[in-house]
Amino acid sequence: METLLKIGEKIKRLRKANNLTQEELANRAYLTKGFISQLERDLTSPSIITLKGILDVLGEELADFFRDVKHESVLFDKKARVLSSTSTEQMIVELLVPSAQSRLMDPVLVSLEPGTSTETHLGHEGEEFGFLIQGRVTLWVDKVAYRMQKGDCFYFESDKEHRMHNSGKTTAKLLWVVSPPVF
Repeated sequence: METLLKIGEKIKRLRKANNLTQEELANRAYLTKGFISQLERDLTSPSIITLKGILDVLGEELADFFRDVKHESVLFDKKARVLSSTSTEQMIVELLVPSAQSRLMDPVLVSLEPGTSTETHLGHEGEEFGFLIQGRVTLWVDKVAYRMQKGDCFYFESDKEHRMHNSGKTTAKLLWVVSPPVF
């Protein structure tokens, strides 16, 4: 009995593991949402070049895509980063490790323009750690303000109301790690 490889099903699983919509994947791979939709339903087949472009966005190597046994990636270069759907012109959130939903931690790189705040999180399960790479920010945890400058870090349980505000005059960059993943 012949077994056919369901490329579309595999791409759909990878897309969802990377927390991307069909439109986000299409935009990042320079394709149309309609093509991604047809591909995921195995109604069309991609060229090798198109498949490679899609897999680059999803942080997957072409050779690994066709293997049944998956090895655990250790190194994630800059090309593996995925822009979070929560990003705006004033706040960029880059997912540093693809498929973080299947991991215990979710590391992101947050860039906040001056005067910009993250949304207020009313609290959730887990823990959070952050390291300010550049700029000045104010961290609000349970309505208490903590002023941070380059090199400072924070750690708190996520069940508290919290948000971040760029109180400086330049772009602030922050490595933020949440466990379990929420971004």
